[in-house]
Amino acid sequence: MHESHDGEHASSGSHTGTHGTGSNGGHGADAHGGGHGHHFIPSTVFEAIKTRRSVRKYLGQQIPRELTTKVIDAGRFAPSAGNLQNWKFILCEKQSVRNGIADACLQQWWISSAPSIIVLVAEPDKAKRFYGLRGERLYTVQNIAAATMNMLLCAHSLGLGACWVGAFDEDKVSRVCSIPEEYRPQAIITLGYADEHPPEPTKYPIETITYFNSWRSRIEDIEAYFGFHSVKMEEGLKNLKIKID
Repeated sequence: MHESHDGEHASSGSHTGTHGTGSNGGHGADAHGGGHGHHFIPSTVFEAIKTRRSVRKYLGQQIPRELTTKVIDAGRFAPSAGNLQNWKFILCEKQSVRNGIADACLQQWWISSAPSIIVLVAEPDKAKRFYGLRGERLYTVQNIAAATMNMLLCAHSLGLGACWVGAFDEDKVSRVCSIPEEYRPQAIITLGYADEHPPEPTKYPIETITYFNSWRSRIEDIEAYFGFHSVKMEEGLKNLKIKID
């Protein structure tokens, strides 16, 4: 059982790698208005990927059904092994259900403040029938993870804050949501209008995590290869900007 993602999964905020949404400076479309606070809305897919944050503090406004439907639909279009689509998505909006989910998530009570919660439920037996244990234990998890990431990016693009929660008691979540025994809750997403702007988390430089053709195999001039994604290039551009300013 994992926590919440993004240096960021959501437990009380600690773990190595949490997903969610949030805001950041930068270019792109306008912030979401209409009394819902200000949330940076990305204009490209890569911008959405880079500016997404794990949001754990929400405003009180309800999310229009049109938006929650779009988020769920994004999960529906995620890739899955053999196109099995062995998932179900439960949208939870009743306060009593949200409280129960927060309790099942190791009493992370901030979760109950999210106006909408999506429980992503897997059907491992379906994958097992086609792919054996690998389907049950690996492909099923990968499928849910792909759907989760689609939903998070969609939420961010719609001006919503979100957080991927992985630290929870599966049996308790199943009881709260009346999930049948043959299904397993494998991820939870909180959704709402953000009432915080989490800072950009530190990420490893691309040249420290990328090999070519084999383990630990690098090219001689790796900075030149990665261009604007290179650490040295970024430092050089920062120094140039300081001189110009």
